[in-house]
Amino acid sequence: MKKSFLIIIVLISFFGTAQTKFFTSFDSVNIAYTDEGKGSPIFLIHGFINSGSSWEHTVLKKELLKDGYRVIIPDLRGNGASDKPHDEVSYSNDAEVKDLKALASYLKLKKFNVIGYSRGSIITAKWLTNDKRIKRAVLGGMGLDFTNPNWDRRILFANAFADGALQNSETEGAVTYAKSINADLRVLHLSQVYQPVTSIKELAQIKAKVLVIAGDEDVDNGNPKALQKAIPKSKLAIVKGGHNNTYASESFSREIISFL
Repeated sequence: MKKSFLIIIVLISFFGTAQTKFFTSFDSVNIAYTDEGKGSPIFLIHGFINSGSSWEHTVLKKELLKDGYRVIIPDLRGNGASDKPHDEVSYSNDAEVKDLKALASYLKLKKFNVIGYSRGSIITAKWLTNDKRIKRAVLGGMGLDFTNPNWDRRILFANAFADGALQNSETEGAVTYAKSINADLRVLHLSQVYQPVTSIKELAQIKAKVLVIAGDEDVDNGNPKALQKAIPKSKLAIVKGGHNNTYASESFSREIISFL
């Protein structure tokens, strides 16, 4: 596959997955999620062309449950078992962030931690700016480029998933992969068109402690060190790996567990 844009290849699982639950969000869209464990709550937020199932049987999820965390994994709207509306308004005005805030309220959580990876980090960054309940957060697989509202890579892939779009060497692999797993191309288009943008000024106002972590071969989405410098009370960790495999690695898990 050519350069990936926030794509995580779903792990192949030979075991059962957690029971899927649903709640109805602010605009009547049904959001699917799993909820395991009894301890301190932590959300895992998935990336582009993916669902919460990407976290199943990762080292990180296993270690979080082993260490006594309550692990909550949603399918962002339009993905996995969540509803997949096709109208533009359903993805505008940071709808995905509103879903996550609503889910935390539905679960009656007073404080919690969040781990995002790839596009999940973009969602998490915006969430950090308007929810004081987040105590610690991890932004994985991401640099600073998403702070640009005219980010050329976001626009490139928004156009690539538009109806009837022609592909080039940079987008062909992503679109082919999305079709191979029967992902909803309209949803993928809209999720890029209305992807949250968090300005550098907003990042500077984040109060929670943040870990920025990326693979040493992961440069598609900007410089992770620049992202870390933009966020007060943040730390940087670089581990071995590329964008599609770092999140599942033992070193990724080890850095996050230590941070938490």
